[in-house]
Amino acid sequence: MKIKKQTFEHWTIDDSADLYGIQNWGCGYFGISDKGELEILGTPGDKNSGVSLQKVVNGIKDRGMNMPVLLRVSNILEARIKLLHQSFRKAIKQTGYQGAYTGVFPIKVNQQQQIIEEICRFGEEFHHGLEAGSKAELIAALGTLQDREACLVCNGYKDREFVDLALYACRLGYKCILVVEMPSELTLITERSRVLGIRPLIGIRMKLSTRANGQWTESGGDRSVFGLNTAELVATLDYLRQEEMLDCLQLLHYHIGSQIPNIRDIRAGVLEATRIYIGLVEEGAAMGYLDLGGGLAVDYDGSHTNYRHSRNYTLNEYCVDIVEAVGETLTAKGITHPTIITESGRSTVAYSSILLFNILDVTRFEPASLPSSPPEDANDMTKELMNIIKDINPKNLQEQFHDIIYYRDELRILFKNGRISLRERGIAESAFWQSMVAISKEVKRLKYIPDEFEGLDKALADIYYGNFSVFQSLPDSWAINQIFPIMPIHRLNEHPTRNAIISDITCDCDGKIEQFVDLHDERQTLPLHELRENEEYYLAVFLVGAYQETLGDLHNLLGDTNVVSIRITDDQHFEIVQELEGDSVADVLSYVEYNPAILRDTFKHSAERAVREKLITPAERKTIMNAFESGIRGYTYFER
Repeated sequence: MKIKKQTFEHWTIDDSADLYGIQNWGCGYFGISDKGELEILGTPGDKNSGVSLQKVVNGIKDRGMNMPVLLRVSNILEARIKLLHQSFRKAIKQTGYQGAYTGVFPIKVNQQQQIIEEICRFGEEFHHGLEAGSKAELIAALGTLQDREACLVCNGYKDREFVDLALYACRLGYKCILVVEMPSELTLITERSRVLGIRPLIGIRMKLSTRANGQWTESGGDRSVFGLNTAELVATLDYLRQEEMLDCLQLLHYHIGSQIPNIRDIRAGVLEATRIYIGLVEEGAAMGYLDLGGGLAVDYDGSHTNYRHSRNYTLNEYCVDIVEAVGETLTAKGITHPTIITESGRSTVAYSSILLFNILDVTRFEPASLPSSPPEDANDMTKELMNIIKDINPKNLQEQFHDIIYYRDELRILFKNGRISLRERGIAESAFWQSMVAISKEVKRLKYIPDEFEGLDKALADIYYGNFSVFQSLPDSWAINQIFPIMPIHRLNEHPTRNAIISDITCDCDGKIEQFVDLHDERQTLPLHELRENEEYYLAVFLVGAYQETLGDLHNLLGDTNVVSIRITDDQHFEIVQELEGDSVADVLSYVEYNPAILRDTFKHSAERAVREKLITPAERKTIMNAFESGIRGYTYFER
């Protein structure tokens, strides 16, 4: 999508909504006010329920918190859980399905205490449960989940302590299901159940032959890491029959991907799993639950396609296809319809978290001016470069483009060989970039843009420096090239006239974002506004609630950001539910095994030695130590 050219045409908030694609990826949770401020909508799609993000930022700053801030919106999290269950209930009624549906949230998607507590609270009316993939996650689940009707699904590899905890949970009345990931776990489960005298609830994770396209295709297929193959499944049935425990086997589980963009892959997986479920019932297993794992995708780019950052189906279509496939297949065999479980984590929490940060500075792409004529002793290629800019027109763009690059490269070789001066090289580089700017302007007027001009906008883009760390707050952007919607939260009634990439404040060349949401492809630049003197400019990154907090690292010792949770009230205001201060410098130093007290004492001795050597006065030592103390207590991010 191209920016509307700056003509006499008036820029409106609708233009901004189209440019940044809010209606495509926002699911009705976001809008733009008449003042040009981005809003969170308390009721999806209802503009009269909106609260300005700028107002939220001002409220956070007034309370003494600095940017960056991870903002959590509890209304959105609650709405996502309700929507998931309501959509499945609608599909069950529509198709005549005789079983039920329940959801479980995989704790690994966002392990933060507040998130898990809210999921349990908002999901209680639907008996929404949890999925634990490690001992620590199981303990978090048991210490949070109060609803005994909710399922607690235990995946991952398990030692004796893990199994004992799950069995004790069953004794306490939890529906705690131990899912067998590998054959050796089955022996451990049966042995511990006998020792403790507790009948287990057992599930089996199956490796399906079905594989889903997209980022996580390796999660499925015969060679996927987790689960049993068909031969191991048959051996498991024989073992449980021998141990007189077939009645304990109640759940079949599979997982073919975290972000499945194509509905055909989802339906294919469901059909294969349902056939396996039939086989288990026919073998005499009690059964009762069919766990389809995760996979419900988030439409990060809003294109509604089977591209890896998107999905080509709606939530209603997802629910109907699953329920219909399971119901029709089992009815044909006369088998009772099970409770369907999905482990939708990404879709549940992604929308409810927003990263907010301010722009600290900008490097504008503005080539240096050229002398009116080349130096008399200039190389002929330098003269040609300076003359080309006068002749650029739509008919010779490609020819001139190739010539410009040729001359630039040849002049660089001449410089390395000492045949042109540093000053002449500077003139040549300026001529090169001025020519590229001229070509870029002409390219934007073309109906068809040749492939060789791909990336030209990126090469000429401004760099906006954001007060955040990609590695801490958006690790998937760096690690797997995940795209997140990014846009300003204000000035949306103004035409954004700059094309930019975004750099963070780490001293790392990878600490940048240069792929952005676009309906037709990925943009390589983001349209932004000119910075104003003495006025903050704020950007927001959306759909960051899944995985980003837990995967974040301490690159450059930039720690966790401040976290603020809000709830939007019926009168278009917001209330702060919880505030968590981000890491201080002392916090992050302790994470990497420094002792802040020892660092303080060592620096104090260095300062005292400087006093003895008459480098500083005792009063100056006090000032310096105060600065050190303030720094070690301070936020790891840039503070105005």
